[in-house]
Amino acid sequence: MAAADTRAVARGPAAGPTRTAALPGERGWRAATLAPALVVFLGLTLLPMLNLLVLSFHDVTWAERTASWSFVGLANFRRLLDDGLFHAGILNTLIFAVVAVGLQMVLGFGLALLTSAVVRGKVVYRTIFLLPILIPGIVIGAIWKLMYSFDFGVINTITGLFGFGPQDWLGQGHLALASVIVVDVWHWTPFCFLLLLAGLEALPQDVYEAAAIDGANGWQRLVHITLPLMIPTLVVTFVFRMILAFKVFDEIYLLTGGGPGTATEVISFSIYRRFFTEDRAGYGSAMSIVTFFGIALLIILITSFLRRRETGR
Repeated sequence: MAAADTRAVARGPAAGPTRTAALPGERGWRAATLAPALVVFLGLTLLPMLNLLVLSFHDVTWAERTASWSFVGLANFRRLLDDGLFHAGILNTLIFAVVAVGLQMVLGFGLALLTSAVVRGKVVYRTIFLLPILIPGIVIGAIWKLMYSFDFGVINTITGLFGFGPQDWLGQGHLALASVIVVDVWHWTPFCFLLLLAGLEALPQDVYEAAAIDGANGWQRLVHITLPLMIPTLVVTFVFRMILAFKVFDEIYLLTGGGPGTATEVISFSIYRRFFTEDRAGYGSAMSIVTFFGIALLIILITSFLRRRETGR
């Protein structure tokens, strides 16, 4: 033992990567090269947000191509408390995001597991599963609106073969939101599939080899190896997809226009109404500010909860 310690001391500390302190000239060069990008980023991010915040304390009227700003204080924010359309938008957005993203995560993970286990034709399967996300939103709206058609839609044709009568999928309050969620799941499941497949293929294979030697079956490997190792990728995919789901607009606009009634009214569509239909820029700005901070807070809480679950604390 003593001889080993002596040899270790004689060799000195283990060799490894060393960091060299940047020279003052290098630090100045880095700052100079990053400064333009930082200025552009701040200009494109902070200035619009600041303008939106200032606008939320005003009412704006237009006359002879000139905007007239009238300071109203917190009046626009107080109006949100009595806005039934805004309340319906919050509820529908939460339902939409939770249900759609939950289904997309489950389906995307299942497809990723199946694809990662395929030996031959893996590229073909990947291409097929990614096709929906490549289709433009306007085309998706047209396709699914035709499929949901009461008179000649393929969905009513298929359900009719099983003895069910035709349904107005986009015109009935209890079916409209679910119908839009189906479209969103079809459209965005490939996004989850792609990220989760990349995470699966990056997992260390020696762990699975050791588990196979120990006699672990497929289910045990999934529960005790794959899922724990995939938690970081699952968290990132879930958060990314939730952020996008809270901003859903094109599917609502193309399929239902927020109707029937407020059945498919979501936050993004409510803001669109205020700005471009009702020409209430100040009130729309207040709605945007509240929505922004609400979604940011919710994402932070979800991320913190998932990280605590990941670390077991």
